Amino acid sequence: MKLVPPTPTVKAPTERFTGDVYLNPLHNGEAPSRLVAAMVRFTPGARTNWHSHPLGQTLHCTDGTGFVATRDGSVILMRAGDTVHTPPGEEHWHGATQDNMMCHLALVEHDNGESATWLEPVSEQDYQAAHAQISR
Repeated sequence: MKLVPPTPTVKAPTERFTGDVYLNPLHNGEAPSRLVAAMVRFTPGARTNWHSHPLGQTLHCTDGTGFVATRDGSVILMRAGDTVHTPPGEEHWHGATQDNMMCHLALVEHDNGESATWLEPVSEQDYQAAHAQISR
């Protein structure tokens, strides 16, 4: 057993996120572990690019309100205490609503060193469509 000291907060890379997003890496597993964990904080309107994970992803919302959305138009509104799992290979994005911050723990497993395939930014049209679907 060992205590892992907190890591400094870093701003998420603009080539993978829209808006202001901040990361605190928590764990990067060494074999035989494949677990990668991070705390991710999104300011209102901020979001990931479209992406997928070779072994899926689990998101646990710790604070605020946000979305997880898939290519087929499915949208889940995520609030503090909610957990959302995306299966392997499912293209999705996640982020804060336009009026609220959102923080989640992101848990993935790496597969031969790869934990995500990053794609294009989420369009403003797709982001607004998520809001419209939830407000119905």
